[in-house]
Amino acid sequence: MRDTIRLVGVRARGNHGVFEHERADGQDFVVDVAVEVDATAAADSDDLAETVHYGVLAEQVVAEVERDPVDLIETLAERIAAVVLTHRAALATEVTVHKPQAPVTVPFTDVSITIRRARASAPDGTEEEE
Repeated sequence: MRDTIRLVGVRARGNHGVFEHERADGQDFVVDVAVEVDATAAADSDDLAETVHYGVLAEQVVAEVERDPVDLIETLAERIAAVVLTHRAALATEVTVHKPQAPVTVPFTDVSITIRRARASAPDGTEEEE
């Protein structure tokens, strides 16, 4: 059985983008993360170690947005997904990176990318990142 932990609207400032002013001035990014887990063991044991600590994960998401700049929000989403999958209980993740202040010349509300990444089962039955 698979269950989902969601972080919605995590905000951080980053200097990502292809234009010089984006790199120099920075802008706000908003990230939504869904983490697929099997919550059965955590629920049975009432032990935080059996699940994904969403407080720690939120801090890691912010750290990824704040670290060295990249050109594309696709790259940023990949970095965040990789961090999510370092958590032992994370089976898969869906990451959406919103760039509400993107340099678009027409009225708009948001620009975003959503990616999904999962672990694949290795031949020995252990989990490995896809």
